[in-house]
Amino acid sequence: MTVTATPVDEPEQLEPQATPVSRVSRWVDRLLPAVAAALSGVLLYVSFPPRTLWWLALPAFAVFGWVLRGRSWKAGLGLGYLFGLGFLLPLLVWTGVEVGPGPWLALVVIEAVFVALVGAGVAVVSKLPGWPVWAAALWIAGEAARARAPFNGFPWGKIAFGQADGVFLPLAALGGTPVLGFAVVLCGFGLYEAVRLLVANRRTGEAVRRGTAAVAALSMAAPLVGALASRALVSDEAEAGTATVAVIQGNVPRLGLDFNAQRRAVLDYHARETERLAAEVKAGKVARPDFVLWPENSSDIDPFANPDARTVIEDAATAIGAPISVGGVVERDGKLYNEQILWDPEKGPVDTYDKRQIQPFGEYLPLRSLIGAINSEWTSMVRQDFSRGTEPGVFTMDGAKVGLVTCYEAAFDWAVRSEVTDGAQLISVPSNNATFDRSEMTYQQLAMSRVRAVEHSRTVTVPVTSGVSAIIMPDGRITQKTGMFVPDSLVQKVPLRTSETPATRVGIAPEMLLVLVAAGGLGWAIAAGVRGRRAGGV
Repeated sequence: MTVTATPVDEPEQLEPQATPVSRVSRWVDRLLPAVAAALSGVLLYVSFPPRTLWWLALPAFAVFGWVLRGRSWKAGLGLGYLFGLGFLLPLLVWTGVEVGPGPWLALVVIEAVFVALVGAGVAVVSKLPGWPVWAAALWIAGEAARARAPFNGFPWGKIAFGQADGVFLPLAALGGTPVLGFAVVLCGFGLYEAVRLLVANRRTGEAVRRGTAAVAALSMAAPLVGALASRALVSDEAEAGTATVAVIQGNVPRLGLDFNAQRRAVLDYHARETERLAAEVKAGKVARPDFVLWPENSSDIDPFANPDARTVIEDAATAIGAPISVGGVVERDGKLYNEQILWDPEKGPVDTYDKRQIQPFGEYLPLRSLIGAINSEWTSMVRQDFSRGTEPGVFTMDGAKVGLVTCYEAAFDWAVRSEVTDGAQLISVPSNNATFDRSEMTYQQLAMSRVRAVEHSRTVTVPVTSGVSAIIMPDGRITQKTGMFVPDSLVQKVPLRTSETPATRVGIAPEMLLVLVAAGGLGWAIAAGVRGRRAGGV
């Protein structure tokens, strides 16, 4: 008799279920980089004016480097986009003051794409030796792209524009905003790399490779040493004598006037403030200015077509006894121009400068039919597009050569440099910030002008309709400024300068060099990745 043993079923092997603690840990691992990317973007925003916390840009980029290092390009794309949103959403909130949140959010959504692409690139090059250098160059390449597209670019938020109070500022005179921005970003990424190596050394006890440690140290030290050495390029000494300049802030009416009445009121306000200054000069309370600078849109009524506006300006010029640069809106041959008009007290209008870099969605409307289909109110705000000027604007005012950079143009490297290379001994940035109420916009733009002063070693005046108007020395110091939404005038003797800084002479070259460095690092990283995949498949 054969006895067959009945097999006993073995208990089913179940995979261990994740505990609540492990699930939480997994979620933290997924969310922490995203949260850190967004918050580091916010930290970068906090480093910008009106705050003077410029140094916060360094830990902002250090955290950004920690978030991106060693990740895939897809992860870098998403994390870079979150960083861009964290930075640009609060930085550009002023763009929605008059028109609502729609245009503001649309602008940020588009601009953050450039930061996302930089994030993807940084993730790819983060595996290379000396990655902070490649990564910082990629950031500047992203800024270069943002300054050119879409719609001729929007460079607002360049890292250099947050450094007007910082130790790196003299680097603007060496290589302009690209070199200044590169130094700050490199120092931030180098800070993370130094901390990473220090932590790794303490955990494992292994010595860090000399080359790796040297890159981390140089990434922090080189920008600081370069900034200290560049201080020799910064000077406020007069090279072509001095000029006594008057900056007029007439203010704007706040409520109770329709559009046409408000335009006339703004002109009257600036004429009245100029005549008040003339009375103080006559009384011996204030030095007589050699020339007077009015802001952008100080005469939105065309003085060439309206005799009453012309009379108001002529009376103001006669009262002060000096030439005035008047910001007007002028129609010529059926085209609108945002124009600066040089008004002589005896000869009347003798020269003009037409704004070349006009503002999309403010002074002209791209994709008008599409935008009108989305919201007809937006098209009604820009009924007629402004036309662009084609030539630099340098006015000869009582012997001094004054370069005109109208408002939005101050954000563009080429627009400011062209005035200096055309002979400007002093730069004026006439602006109209009244549309943006008491937002941070005016302080951000003022910081740009401070950077431009150092970049080209020129006194910069900032006449604004409603403030903040200011006089800035060639070393970036603000010597006088007004409050907001008050009529006021600033009078000061300022140096006239003729020498060119290295940044003025080399122009676009440093930016293009950094773009090539970024492209080289990206190409190297991609090639190394391809070789690694091939080797792994053999």
